[in-house]
Amino acid sequence: MAGGEPGEPNPEEFVYGEEDFVLQAAGWGDPDSAPSRFDRVLLAGWNDRMERGLFRYRLGPLPTRVLPGAVRLVAQLNAQRSAERRPPQPVRSLRDPFDPGAFNFTRLRPAELLFRLRRTGGPGPAPEPLLVAINASPLERGHVLLLPEPARRLPQLLTAPALRGALEAALLSAHPGFRVGFNGLGGGASVNHLHLHGLYLDRPLPLEEAPAEPLGPRLALLRAGPAPAFLFFAAGPAALEPVSRAVCRAAEHLGAAGLACNVLAARGAPPAGPGAGRGLRVLLWARRPLFGPKAGEPFAVALCELAGLLPLPAEPLYRDITEAQALSAIRQHLLPEPELLHLGGELARLLER
Repeated sequence: MAGGEPGEPNPEEFVYGEEDFVLQAAGWGDPDSAPSRFDRVLLAGWNDRMERGLFRYRLGPLPTRVLPGAVRLVAQLNAQRSAERRPPQPVRSLRDPFDPGAFNFTRLRPAELLFRLRRTGGPGPAPEPLLVAINASPLERGHVLLLPEPARRLPQLLTAPALRGALEAALLSAHPGFRVGFNGLGGGASVNHLHLHGLYLDRPLPLEEAPAEPLGPRLALLRAGPAPAFLFFAAGPAALEPVSRAVCRAAEHLGAAGLACNVLAARGAPPAGPGAGRGLRVLLWARRPLFGPKAGEPFAVALCELAGLLPLPAEPLYRDITEAQALSAIRQHLLPEPELLHLGGELARLLER
């Protein structure tokens, strides 16, 4: 680490190189057995901010249950987040510009910043440095925001440099459940200022291992989990740059077609399934955009819900919801099968150019 003390306007730098990438994460039998330098620094800073009262609520163990059914959805009760979080910003379109009058990450308190990620050395040119800040309304322990320089005032449109930096962060963790993700405008983003999420989840998800249907040399369709997703795969650090560019080209194509998107990156098997090494799976969901809350919706649908994790706001809902009810709430935002397959063909051709 280099720089000033934590909590100063210029946070410490977490300088890393290719030697810091963890190519084989810990097993699920003991996921916290060998934390990396990144894990130790992030969680120590996060826990310190929790003790100092910088979050909107104190996050303890969350009641969790797996819904009976084939999809194995994971429900968690997090009533405090629903009650205490900052209301999402109103969004009117997929291309809303940055609004300096609305809440944005230039307004974070200095103590909410943990460190700045900066890589030295290869492979390839260094990605954009990312600020790592606490998410003051956390879903899980270690829930952080990954921020390109906030002073640039970029709207919530995914860029390849920001995604590549987030994917490198995923490889800096030795925990098998550290995932990074992105919610686009109309896809659950609550702040229109470019940011991604990082968080530790303490259980595997089916979408990390299930085989996918090939659509082209660089794209597959994954049907595991509650919502089909387009799957990209990075076998190692050298693949992160081309995968980041491919994902962002695909996301831009979705936006031009009037569709919102969500992205999740997690360690997992190659598209063909287990047995040929591991790497990073990057999932891209295409969906109908939603601007504002939908009447009668039991929960909002963003990247966690699409991946099969349901943070629920009330005990009766947590206790009583069924898999069928949850899948209905999620799938109403998705594309019909013929439209999804047509879109998959378009993306496969786009990525071959």
